[in-house]
Amino acid sequence: MNRKLNITVMLGGFSAEREVSLKTGAAAVKALQSLGHTVHELDPKDDAWTLAPGTDVVFLALHGTYGEDGQAQARLEKLGVPYTGCNPESSRVAFDKVLTKQRCVAAGVPTAKFAVFDAPGATWPMGWQPPVVLKPVRQGSSVGLQFVDRVVDFSAALTEALRHDTQVLMEERIVGRETTVAILDGQALPVVEVRPKEGTYDYTNKYTAGRTEYFCPAQFEPSVTAAIQKAALGAFQAVGGRDYARVDVMVRANGEPIVLEVNTLPGMTETSLLPKAAAAAGISYPELCQRMVDLAMKRG
Repeated sequence: MNRKLNITVMLGGFSAEREVSLKTGAAAVKALQSLGHTVHELDPKDDAWTLAPGTDVVFLALHGTYGEDGQAQARLEKLGVPYTGCNPESSRVAFDKVLTKQRCVAAGVPTAKFAVFDAPGATWPMGWQPPVVLKPVRQGSSVGLQFVDRVVDFSAALTEALRHDTQVLMEERIVGRETTVAILDGQALPVVEVRPKEGTYDYTNKYTAGRTEYFCPAQFEPSVTAAIQKAALGAFQAVGGRDYARVDVMVRANGEPIVLEVNTLPGMTETSLLPKAAAAAGISYPELCQRMVDLAMKRG
């Protein structure tokens, strides 16, 4: 029997992903209350927030800046309160797509060829062929994502992506199947395949009901499934992850996995990908939230 705790759920915040975070937080609050815990909600408007008195543990349902980048975690470390998910340093690394890439390359984890830009007037780099993807280096949820199919469109796409961050990552566009692997307590959960009905898995397709189909467990040969999970775990370890995360992996036609990024505070709405993977592994949504809390309390 789990002991009843005083849990503060941090949700909302002031990032570009506030709306998604509010949904994640609402689902977690409901689940934790259903387990008999006393739950407080905290929506930080800036860095001057205070926790509810008697908080045993913080459930982090923040996304994006001041959620996934290690700032909230660093503040909680100072307060000496256990919290769910990765520590400040691994959060900071994983939130920065370039640092993540560098860690993956150093660890031998397969990842796409990349370049970095910080000026809107930059020219198309030598030795590259379209199609490519442009991503703000420190944003999540596909915020500011740009697909470039022709060199002539590069400049406008770079300008748009730079509206969301001071640096932009350019990656070769991997053609293949899009998957994501949830990691829970050092184990890779069943692979989820993501198939947008049209276009790419952008912000609209991600958060509009009915725009994307999900298959879990994804239908791959067992050897390919194992390779995808191994690459995801490798990336998780390369950024120093702990407890849980979700790793996005493209799979080429030949079965080769290519890691895109590591999400240290993945979406936790009832329809999000980590809960889908947990359900396929026989873990209910409330049980998943409890597992996350238990992992944090072990440290506390």
